Amino acid sequence: MRTLIVFALVGLGAQLVDGALGMAYGVTSSSLLLIAGVNPAAASASVHLAEVGTTLAAGASHWRFGNVDWKLVLRLGVPGAIGAFLGATVLSALSTEDAAPIMAGILLALGVYILLRFSVRPPREATARRSPHRSKFLSPLGLVAGFVDATGGGGWGPVATPALLTAGRTAPRTVIGSVDTSEFLVALFASIGFLLGLGSAVLDPWTIGGLLLGGLVAAPIAAWLVTKIPAPVLGTAVGGIIVFTNARTILNALDASGPVLAVAYTLIVAAWVAAVAVSVQRLRRTRAAAAAPPAAEGRELAGATAGGSTERIPSDSTPRPLPDED
Repeated sequence: MRTLIVFALVGLGAQLVDGALGMAYGVTSSSLLLIAGVNPAAASASVHLAEVGTTLAAGASHWRFGNVDWKLVLRLGVPGAIGAFLGATVLSALSTEDAAPIMAGILLALGVYILLRFSVRPPREATARRSPHRSKFLSPLGLVAGFVDATGGGGWGPVATPALLTAGRTAPRTVIGSVDTSEFLVALFASIGFLLGLGSAVLDPWTIGGLLLGGLVAAPIAAWLVTKIPAPVLGTAVGGIIVFTNARTILNALDASGPVLAVAYTLIVAAWVAAVAVSVQRLRRTRAAAAAPPAAEGRELAGATAGGSTERIPSDSTPRPLPDED
């Protein structure tokens, strides 16, 4: 029961992040599972088996709210499923000692990408509800994203979603809804690959059940959270957490000394704080610009102040009697 509660909290936190950002369920949960000492291949397998349930629920919700472009789902999801199966097969064949730093390195790179994406260069927005992208763009993207997702324990959203949003040709709600829906295929075929490569004996039902339970509980909370916490600030904060935790795994695998660990952790935290400050400052500028009066209205007010108005409205509009004439 204790294990179930711990991993339910992991799933809860990961789903809150994923629901608010449209990505990073696998990256966040895999990072936390590695810290807990779970075998890298077993961690990725557990995450993907739990995602079979969470992505199915998320896809149904997005479909209900009209956020799904089914052509985009198929053109992206089928190559993603192939890449995920291949990635699961590769990771299952690696030893634990070899897999841990490789998986942490992939997660570290994804964490840096998430941190920079939300703090430095937010994506452009479009309004098209149907994606104009063709298979020659979507197939390689899905194949790479699926492979990274399985070998890194996550990465489908961080790779596929920014690539489509940055292109600026599809509405964000359609991108997020379609990527989340297609992730069901990725999670399903990654799970099949892990079951064939590892067998079911190495998988802990408490870990899988906890992740699934926490994710399902967090789904409605995440829908509320996205309306309260600005995505740039949350994305930068989560990216820093992912970078810190996986840098720790890599440094421990390299048997880094105490002074080296202290310097590395100090630099990571300093860069993290600076990135959060940049995202907060950018958010404040954006809100200030949105609250400022339109340019035309500002010019009219400036002209009236500089040249003086030819007509003034008295503060007291009550009619006054005319003066007596001589």
